[in-house]
Amino acid sequence: MAIRKIITTENPILRQKAKKVHHFDASLQKLTDDMFETMHVSNGVGLAAPQIALSIRVFVAEYEDRKVVIFNPEIIKAEGEEIGTEGCLSIPGYVGENIRRAAKITVKGQDVRGKNIRVTAEGWFARIMQHEIDHLDGILFIDRLDSPEDLKEVGEDDEGYLEDDGEIVLAE
Repeated sequence: MAIRKIITTENPILRQKAKKVHHFDASLQKLTDDMFETMHVSNGVGLAAPQIALSIRVFVAEYEDRKVVIFNPEIIKAEGEEIGTEGCLSIPGYVGENIRRAAKITVKGQDVRGKNIRVTAEGWFARIMQHEIDHLDGILFIDRLDSPEDLKEVGEDDEGYLEDDGEIVLAE
């Protein structure tokens, strides 16, 4: 496994719609293993291929007891709405507050071998998956801010925030 470089907002790849994956082979297992390793060393809970400068439609996510790899994801059902705070490995040092996401989603896609899968998630895991799917469409959490005041600069020692598996959230 290898740690990949995470790109930041000045790289135009983050603003492109990623290409669908049609050919599934052993190289994709190595890629997703690298993505998980990169995500873990960066203290993240999700990572999309565009964040490592690959414009293909795949993301990995892991939170608590859930771990997924989804190629060519598509949200086929969304229910409810939650407002929350999000951070991003490609936008270090900032969080966005009051970001609206569906409370529960069902995503269809393919696994690393190309087999069709469906994943249903709610709460924080649903937010993570929606955030990663946005990356595949060239959308960043900063595009979902209602107001410029909702973008907050944070540091590792900022007492107003706690880091929970790499995602910065408001302290309770």
